[in-house]
Amino acid sequence: MRRAVYPGSFNPPTIAHLDLGQAVREQRNVDVIVWSLSTVTLGKSSDIRPSITERTIVLEAIAKEYDWLEIQVTDAQLLSDIAAGFDVLVMGADKWEQINQAEWYGSEQARDRAIASLPELAVAPRPPHQAPPGFLVDFANNELVSSTAARQGADHLMLPHAKASGLWD
Repeated sequence: MRRAVYPGSFNPPTIAHLDLGQAVREQRNVDVIVWSLSTVTLGKSSDIRPSITERTIVLEAIAKEYDWLEIQVTDAQLLSDIAAGFDVLVMGADKWEQINQAEWYGSEQARDRAIASLPELAVAPRPPHQAPPGFLVDFANNELVSSTAARQGADHLMLPHAKASGLWD
């Protein structure tokens, strides 16, 4: 069984998160996608609302509808740590640029070891960010992968459970 991990803040979970998961299953021959929610997301404020607990409840409700989708909450922050033990790591091209910055690791050597430890990559296009050649995933709604627009009022981009929760009103 091939398993992929898709780390994110899922704030809120959008139709693009789901579409990307389905595309990774098809294009990378993956059986299970795990949406991984970090208790403290690297490079983001720890005072994010809705809370991790509230978002986890919404994500678990979504996962109940898809036999290939699982949810995990982790204290790990680095994608290399989150991806340990998985066959595929799903991320946006913006995250690919972020994980190449040595500042997150303390040294260039530590960064290089972390990147070398990554499993197979499945990278969502996120213009203007560049992705490594050969790792891009083609999927529906790829221009909607960011949750920012949904938080700013485009609630039609949210998955129904997220919209119904009222957490992002």
